[in-house]
Amino acid sequence: MTIATTPIEWAILAASAASTAVGLYVAYQAYRGYRRHSSRPMQYLSLGLVILLGVTFASAFVGSLLLRGGVVPGDYRPGFTLLVRLLQLLGVVFIAYSLSIRS
Repeated sequence: MTIATTPIEWAILAASAASTAVGLYVAYQAYRGYRRHSSRPMQYLSLGLVILLGVTFASAFVGSLLLRGGVVPGDYRPGFTLLVRLLQLLGVVFIAYSLSIRS
């Protein structure tokens, strides 16, 4: 089982990991803002960012490894893709909610 074999696949993997790291840093800053000011919008913003960038990326990465390695049959690919898309939707919904509520 290989994660990436070509330079472009390594670049994609590196860019995904870097965007996840920066996104989680932003989520951490939002969480600090929530803790410092007890701001409900910051709480939902940080939760949305963690789901959108951290949970979704980790799920996609682990699922991709399991599918490529043959641990999980390929028949589960559409269901797995749906799960990742629903996690993305949930993260975006939390972010949208955080921008619409008043503290």
